[in-house]
Amino acid sequence: MNNSRLSVKANDVKCCSWLVSTVVIVTMSVMSKKESDGCKKLLELLPKDDLFALNDTVTNRLIRVTSSREAIEAIIAYSTNAEELLKRKKVHRDVIFQYLAKESVVVPRNSEKYQLVKKTLELWSSDSQVSKSDFQNQDGLGELTSLGKQFCQWFFQLLNSQNPLAAQPVQDWGPQHFWSDAKLLLLSHAEVEQKEEFVGAELVSQRLLALVWEERLLFCPNLAQTGLKCVASLHGLVLVAVAGTIHRESDCLGVFEQVFGLIRSPLDDNRWKIKFVHFNAKRQIGKETLPAVTYDSQELLQLFTQ
Repeated sequence: MNNSRLSVKANDVKCCSWLVSTVVIVTMSVMSKKESDGCKKLLELLPKDDLFALNDTVTNRLIRVTSSREAIEAIIAYSTNAEELLKRKKVHRDVIFQYLAKESVVVPRNSEKYQLVKKTLELWSSDSQVSKSDFQNQDGLGELTSLGKQFCQWFFQLLNSQNPLAAQPVQDWGPQHFWSDAKLLLLSHAEVEQKEEFVGAELVSQRLLALVWEERLLFCPNLAQTGLKCVASLHGLVLVAVAGTIHRESDCLGVFEQVFGLIRSPLDDNRWKIKFVHFNAKRQIGKETLPAVTYDSQELLQLFTQ
């Protein structure tokens, strides 16, 4: 037998290797587009040495890379799923924390890595986060629950970003998000029941800001079915009721129930602005159940139309 017929040229080996790699990449990557995009952003935060080392681990040193971009592509392609990648040792806790902060997701500073992994996976599996312009310029009422959820995501990300301990970019908080005659009713049922009322965009904005800036509070809304309720009046007023938990650093201080009255402003690009805020803070009673909205639809309508 002619040995030359059994020989394989070096270039052929490289070509075959590339083809095999391509097939593996196609068949092994099972991430959704949102997970893949999120992993890419997160991996870009890794130092180059850690990135190359992670590539060697994930690909079992089968794929050689010469740039960070190539390493990120290979790591994502060869990872079984997003959770497996996040749990890798080279994906340090601080990197995940930094990524969540960039995505405006507030988490306690002393969170363990497994908690950050869970939060990141929840972020990637949820609806896309809504920016201020996306929410305020939304056309039509659309489906009320979707509108309410988008508003709450926008509002609490904006408010929580004002907390000096939140480790996330500070967003544009101010009276511009409220009607000039906006009203705030603040109820607290701690050791002593307290009631505060404020009128005017500036005062309402400043009092809400003080909750996070001075009192160092963070608010975590429950946007599941029981924690969110939305109704609309015949006159264009949309009421959004949401329940959630109140935190200071790693401590859960209690629960809250908050109702917003929203009306579009025809003089401000038809954007939604806050007309009323009814905030009720309570001590947490049962930690085994998620905070829930206690108002029914009729009670919500009566709250601001009496």
